[in-house]
Parts: sequence; C-alpha cells; structure tokens
Amino acid sequence: MTAPKEDVTQLAASADAATARLAEVRASIARSIFGLEEVVEQALCVLLSGGHGLLVGAPGLAKTRLVHTLAVVTGLDDKRVQFTPDLMPADILGSEVLDEDASGKRSFRFIPGPVFTRLLMADEINRASPRTQAALLQAMQEGFVTVAGVRHDLPKPFHVLATQNPIEQEGTYPLPEAQLDRFTMQIDVPYPSREAERAILIATTGAAEDSAVPVLDAQELAGLQTLVRAMPVGEQTLNAILDLLERARPDGSADAEVAEAVAWGPGPRAGQALMLAVRARALLQGRLAPSTEDVAALAGPVLKHRMALTFAARADGLNVDRLIARLAAKAA
Repeated sequence: MTAPKEDVTQLAASADAATARLAEVRASIARSIFGLEEVVEQALCVLLSGGHGLLVGAPGLAKTRLVHTLAVVTGLDDKRVQFTPDLMPADILGSEVLDEDASGKRSFRFIPGPVFTRLLMADEINRASPRTQAALLQAMQEGFVTVAGVRHDLPKPFHVLATQNPIEQEGTYPLPEAQLDRFTMQIDVPYPSREAERAILIATTGAAEDSAVPVLDAQELAGLQTLVRAMPVGEQTLNAILDLLERARPDGSADAEVAEAVAWGPGPRAGQALMLAVRARALLQGRLAPSTEDVAALAGPVLKHRMALTFAARADGLNVDRLIARLAAKAA
C-alpha cells in the first residue's frame, strides 16, 4: 500500500528534524572522541536500533570513554561493571536481603543490581563465567530479570554496550553463540590514524580537557527509535538483505565457497538487526530511506559475530571479514 501524502510529508519532516539533532549528537561526541567516526556511527546505529553492541579492540583505544560519552550525549544514566572470573549473577542483577523492622517482623527486600540502568557497560565481558554471562542474556533479550521467582522490569530504553579484548585470552570464557546473537552489531575499534592520535595527545595532556555535553534525553532517544522503525525500506534494499543472508548460510547457498567454508551462518535475527541498522544509518546521514550501500556498509558489523568458519577453512587462512566483504559487494 502507498502511504498517504500527508503521512510521507510528516515522516520526512520528522526525519529532517532528527537528522539535525543527530548532527548535534555527533558534534558533541567529537569533542571527546577523536578519529573514530565510523565506530561512532555504528555505535549510534546500535542505540537508534534499540539494540546492544559489542566493542572489540585492544586496550587503550577509548572503548570505555566512548560508552560514557554516548551516555552523556544521549542523556542515559549509565553504570559500568568490570567483568571478572569471580563475578556472580547477583553482582549484576541484584539480590534479596532479609530486613527486620522495629516490631521484629522480618521480610525480604530486593536490592537492584547495576543492570537497572539505561546504558550498561559490560567491560571485558568474556572474562566472566558462562553462568554470569547467561544472567545478562535474559536482561538483554527480555528487558527484565527474575530474582527469587519475581520479575523486575528494566528501565526503557535499555542498552548493553560490552567490550572485549581480542588479546590476552588466558582465563577468558568465549561468549556462547546464543549470547553473541543478542548483540545487534560487533564494532571493531581500530588504532587511530596519525592525525587522530596527534589530536588526542594535544587534547588530553593539557591543563584542561574538553568533554561532551548532553544533547538528548531518554524520551527523545525513544522517539528516535520509533522513527527508525517507521522509515520505509525499498524493495531493492529488502531484497539485498535477503540475498545477503541467503548467500551467507551454508545450507543451500549458491556460493560454493560459503557452502564449504561456513559451519553456521546468520539467522533471522541478523536480518532484523540489519533492517533496523540500515534505517538508522540512513537517518544519521540525512536520508529518509536506506539503500543497498547501507546494507554493504553494515554487513560486516551485523554478520561477523553470527557466522563461524569450519576448521578446514580456518586452517586455509580464510577470514570471516573478507568473506562477508565479498558477499556484501554483491549487495551494493
């Protein structure tokens, strides 16, 4: 069905206003984060999609700083949990304590854990045990936690931005596939360019340091998330997403290399994530509808943690990123 002209006009006006606000967001972030424009864009796509992000990079690349900066500019209250092998589920979710009032009557009282926030930073998430990772899994997927059989709803919007160190893997617990699939995107944080690092050194080693300022609030961010879901997706873009997902799966793939090298591929949740992410990217760039170029640009961050290569493919030196890039090039 074709939307009424007045609805399209209203949507376009809302998109224009949102793009202007998001430009202010990016300008505020740029006061504190240097040379990570693509990383910032992908992180904003995650938040606008209403999802969760996994930031992967070596130590000292401003992953923690970026998460806190995003919390400041979006007006979301944030908390940070440093994941360690001895971290227990109750350390994240909260626990019940036994209270006694003046009359001697005893009752249990729930003390919320750090997960009760709008933006949770799970620092070095792969250092926690699978039991603790599973405790966070329900919160990420369901938007509530259950303690002692009682449901406790999390605030909305709720986002998890987790960090992971690709080195120093001793004493870590690889994230299970089910939990990896809960992350909308895996965002790789690279080393800065020479010019960006020069700006970092000058800006952060002086007597005063600039910092981001609030631009949005939780209610406005929720409105932007609603707008993203209302944006139209053309048939060509939709088919590009479907073709990409089909080619990335080993069962029935028309690509011989994928059929031989991929152990398991992306499921429908990957398509949902990509549909939302390409809309968010279009909005960030001032466009009303996403294009196949958006699909190609975000294919890697959305798919790389949802695919696994066979042992033989890894032994031959095949790389997931290169494989996705080749598949995505056909979608553009």
